[in-house]
Amino acid sequence: MENSAIEKSSYWSDFEKIIFRFLFIYLLLQALPLDWKYWRHVFTVDWLHPTLTDLFNVSRYTPQLFSIYNSGDYWGLNTFVDWAILAATALIGTVGWSFFDRRTPRNYDRWYYFLRVILRYRLALGVIAYGFLKLFPLQSPAPTLSDLNTPYGDLSSWKIFSLSLGVAPSFESFLGLVEIIAGLLLLYRKTVFVGTFILLSFTGNVFLSNLAYEGGEAVYSLYLIQFALVLLAYDAPRLYTLLTLERTAVPVRFKPKYQTKYGVIGRKVLKVGFLLLFVVLYGQKAFDQYQAGGYQLPTASGLLKEGFYDVSSFVYDGKELDYGDENNVRWQNVVIEKWPTLSIQTRTRLKPAMHPVEVISRDDADRTYEFAGNGARRYYRCEKSNNGELALIALQTQNKLTKFSFTEVQASDSTVQLIGQDNTGKAINIHLRKIDKKYLLEEAKKVGRRSQLIL
Repeated sequence: MENSAIEKSSYWSDFEKIIFRFLFIYLLLQALPLDWKYWRHVFTVDWLHPTLTDLFNVSRYTPQLFSIYNSGDYWGLNTFVDWAILAATALIGTVGWSFFDRRTPRNYDRWYYFLRVILRYRLALGVIAYGFLKLFPLQSPAPTLSDLNTPYGDLSSWKIFSLSLGVAPSFESFLGLVEIIAGLLLLYRKTVFVGTFILLSFTGNVFLSNLAYEGGEAVYSLYLIQFALVLLAYDAPRLYTLLTLERTAVPVRFKPKYQTKYGVIGRKVLKVGFLLLFVVLYGQKAFDQYQAGGYQLPTASGLLKEGFYDVSSFVYDGKELDYGDENNVRWQNVVIEKWPTLSIQTRTRLKPAMHPVEVISRDDADRTYEFAGNGARRYYRCEKSNNGELALIALQTQNKLTKFSFTEVQASDSTVQLIGQDNTGKAINIHLRKIDKKYLLEEAKKVGRRSQLIL
């Protein structure tokens, strides 16, 4: 795109003009950040010290007319209802445009060029942002101790998919690298087709995986796919002519001519700014987050010794309850994580909490990944009150779990005794006995996949 480039026009039929007018309006409404709620979020960012959360929310813009907007650590996603309204708006705009432009013998090569530029950078921004979350395996962390002690059938389809990716961090990093490379290829005209072809294969698989495993990113992945299809359609006919029909294909050499040198300088400044902000800075923030322990799981240190514990004794309201307690009050086993989370299994199964979309939460208290998709265990956050009591506060508030407070905690290397009461005031006395349990996943890491392993 040189300043000396000469525009070479092509012939556009009336039908092609009408289709272009509709797609031009519709795609710009989808890609350009015209939603005022989005700018309200952007203006609250400390751009001298942006966080990974800030940059990620900027990267995943979608117009939201009727979608729920969360002003915290999450810019929500639009729905197909939003798409339908945008399409109707584009249709009305197409009718008006066609009426006022019906006698003008023009083509839309120049506008088509700049539409593709906007779509290229919007698509690149979306996939590069997710690529870094996989390159430094942040999106799907390794299974927690609670996950390893949850029956397979009590995990949601989405959680099984995420954990399957989390046990293979090298593969997750490879997927992220593919996304980043494909996104970078979109920034240069000569490699747009290659980058788009890769992304269609990749993002198409993401879309189908979200449908199959009940994920929450199906709409957003399809949002990016529509941009990729438009970009691919530009070169696809010529490649079909060349490769399939084995005929001569004439390349399109259209380049817009800038009237002044400032157009060329501005283009270069914008490209460099994009690379510095959403590749260099974003990549650094993602790496820093990875070094700090990620964003899906809490990072604070736990208050009790990590491990899997059998509940050897459970006295509730002065009565010893055995494992077969029909009231489903008795704890079966307890997992204490290395962060301040304690998960409990009882006889009652829960409806798994949902983790619909990717959210990068700043605070441990807002992170829901560890208990989302788990229907077997009840999750609590361990906190110490000002008077020294140990409180178990339910994380899964939608399940209305009981809150516990313990005035006395006696812990050794292999046992924990908890004495206190629940939120109804009934006394409880619980003895936990640590089980030295081995896990195939951890043992395989020690000896390697090709070595003999005995559990």
